[in-house]
Amino acid sequence: MKTLGMIGGVGPESTIEYYKNIIVLYRERKPDCHYPQFVINSIDLQKGIDFLEANNLAGMADFLLSEIQKLPRAGAEFGIIAANTPHIVFDEVKARSPIPFISIVEASRDYAKSRNFKRLALFGTRYTMRADFYQKVFEREGIDLVVPELKDQDYIHEKYFAELVPGIFLPETRENLLAIVDRMKNKLGIEGVLLAGTELALILRGESHNGVVLLDTGKIHCQAAVNEMLS
Repeated sequence: MKTLGMIGGVGPESTIEYYKNIIVLYRERKPDCHYPQFVINSIDLQKGIDFLEANNLAGMADFLLSEIQKLPRAGAEFGIIAANTPHIVFDEVKARSPIPFISIVEASRDYAKSRNFKRLALFGTRYTMRADFYQKVFEREGIDLVVPELKDQDYIHEKYFAELVPGIFLPETRENLLAIVDRMKNKLGIEGVLLAGTELALILRGESHNGVVLLDTGKIHCQAAVNEMLS
């Protein structure tokens, strides 16, 4: 088994979900074996946010790489970043990393392609929804990604950091997020929603809503990591 190294803590709630998902997915493949061994470096979320708020992407990449350097020293042979937003600098990080990294964006694209989706909504932080790193990867396979209206982007971003990252999951927030899904289905004909903020899957649990598939990018990423562990 290859040893996985994970950059976590961005945020803590989804890192816990990654930990649980990796163990469950691994044991589905190896039910008679011991639990998987992997390394987690839980980093400071606020440092990453500060770099993004200052639009200092070079600083963000350097920060991630300084933390990634610790993973192979702990025995990791490949890695993942357990979050979507840091993938805004993934290409640079991957090119400079001492170990191979699996992209959550590419893993989600491959999954969406396998399901033959053609139009998906993109939910995430404001940084993710207003960047183009997801669109660039998906459009190569002819998959159209659409984002919510600006006011809905602001709502998702605000709730993401004020509630979801600290582990607060309110019924009214879930209802309002699903109302955005319904509006986008009616106006734009989306087939599914990429939950491209790993905490979003903690409040929008379930495989679908009113015929719209909810794609848990974190779980998809975990499956790709387990596949590599066992390759």
